[in-house]
Amino acid sequence: MADPRGNGASRGVVLLVATIASFIFPFMASTVIIALPSLGKELSLGTVMLNWVATAYLLSSAALLVPFGRIADIYGRKKIFTWGIAIFTVSSLLCGIATSATMLISFRVLQGIGGAMLAGTSVALLTTVFPANERGKVLGIIVAAAYLGLSLGPVLGGILTQHLGWRSIFFLGAVLGSLVLGVVLWKLKGEWTGAKGERLDFAGSVIYVIGLVALVYGFTLLEESSGMWLGVGLIAGGVIGLSAFIWWEMRIRSPVLDIGLFRNSRAFTFSNLAALINYSATYAVTLLMSFYLQYRPINPFDAQDAGLILVAMPAVQAVFSPLTGRLSDRIEPRLIASAGMVLNTVGLTLFIFVNEETPLKLIIGNLILIGFGFALFVSPNTNAIMSSAPKTAYGAASATLATMRQVGMVLSMGVAMLMFTLNNIADVQITAEYYPLFQQSMKTSFTIFAILCFGGIFASLARGKVR
Repeated sequence: MADPRGNGASRGVVLLVATIASFIFPFMASTVIIALPSLGKELSLGTVMLNWVATAYLLSSAALLVPFGRIADIYGRKKIFTWGIAIFTVSSLLCGIATSATMLISFRVLQGIGGAMLAGTSVALLTTVFPANERGKVLGIIVAAAYLGLSLGPVLGGILTQHLGWRSIFFLGAVLGSLVLGVVLWKLKGEWTGAKGERLDFAGSVIYVIGLVALVYGFTLLEESSGMWLGVGLIAGGVIGLSAFIWWEMRIRSPVLDIGLFRNSRAFTFSNLAALINYSATYAVTLLMSFYLQYRPINPFDAQDAGLILVAMPAVQAVFSPLTGRLSDRIEPRLIASAGMVLNTVGLTLFIFVNEETPLKLIIGNLILIGFGFALFVSPNTNAIMSSAPKTAYGAASATLATMRQVGMVLSMGVAMLMFTLNNIADVQITAEYYPLFQQSMKTSFTIFAILCFGGIFASLARGKVR
């Protein structure tokens, strides 16, 4: 095993590949969202099926993050990271050649598997090779890279979709994935583990995957009136399954997820809860505003122009995340992250009052406000989580945080789609006839998100001091 903290060369390469990987995945997510209306027209999909194009990746990755984080701790973080980027690259190519909704969603599931292997290891690799007094700085860098991906995604995604079609965004993802894979195979030497020689809790992993998939998939079925009762049953089964998972993990010698991380660390528990709430309240903003800008009856925008407008939020995140990461090495992360949640709450509240006559400058200004709030929250919150975990559990801690993010994203999309269903526009393409119902769905969604984010402020404050 390599030096746990790595030499200068290994640190530099790990930071490089983690930064590129952190750029690729949000970049792909934001390009897919901006391309959904065009994709829906070509494949004749309603809003629910379009939601599944985005959700399939989030669901599959969320279910496998924790098991892959543990596998990485046992068998090698670089090994799992390498396989993850390879799977992501191949699946991106397959998404680009898909000829039906079924094929596309299936390949998005495969993308999610690769994404789980990456997200469960990249932060753990960084935390392994960099000393504690530099973590906030490097975590700020990869968070900035993620937001740079979110920034460029709508712009490049809109341009590509407008001129080359939606398939081109997946081909670009395959090219970027190939570049990361090449750097890893060429430059990244050595291996890092935190629990080498321990056994993988296979039974616990299976219980966890089944329970989480049932819970999240059941929630998505609430969006369809015909599947509502099945959804309720799956949610109940998911809760029972995850409860059984916790019971099992508390009794096994080598758990896939050390429940002690939550029992013994208030900071770890409430920082993860704050992350779950924050992503649940904010992720659907891009989807709703993308639909709003492209479907509004007064001066609608095409995909390219809508992307240029939506870039305001992640661009601000990219600029300020390195600074907030550095600040969290010196100032208690609880204070910075909680301030970010306050700004997000204000921004979400303002979006409740948006209509087709709202001036564009107010839309952009509010996107900037939420972007700054997100920059204040994410890097310090990530620093708090990783600093409160023991070295042997960096992979599990990284995977737990990524799971909170992915589940939060799915729940956020689910709330938006549920509002579409309740307003009877889930299976239609939004036209001028249906726009008032879309607007009502958007208003209700932002109301729920604002209330949720307000509650998240107190979860963030409740974590206590990390240092």
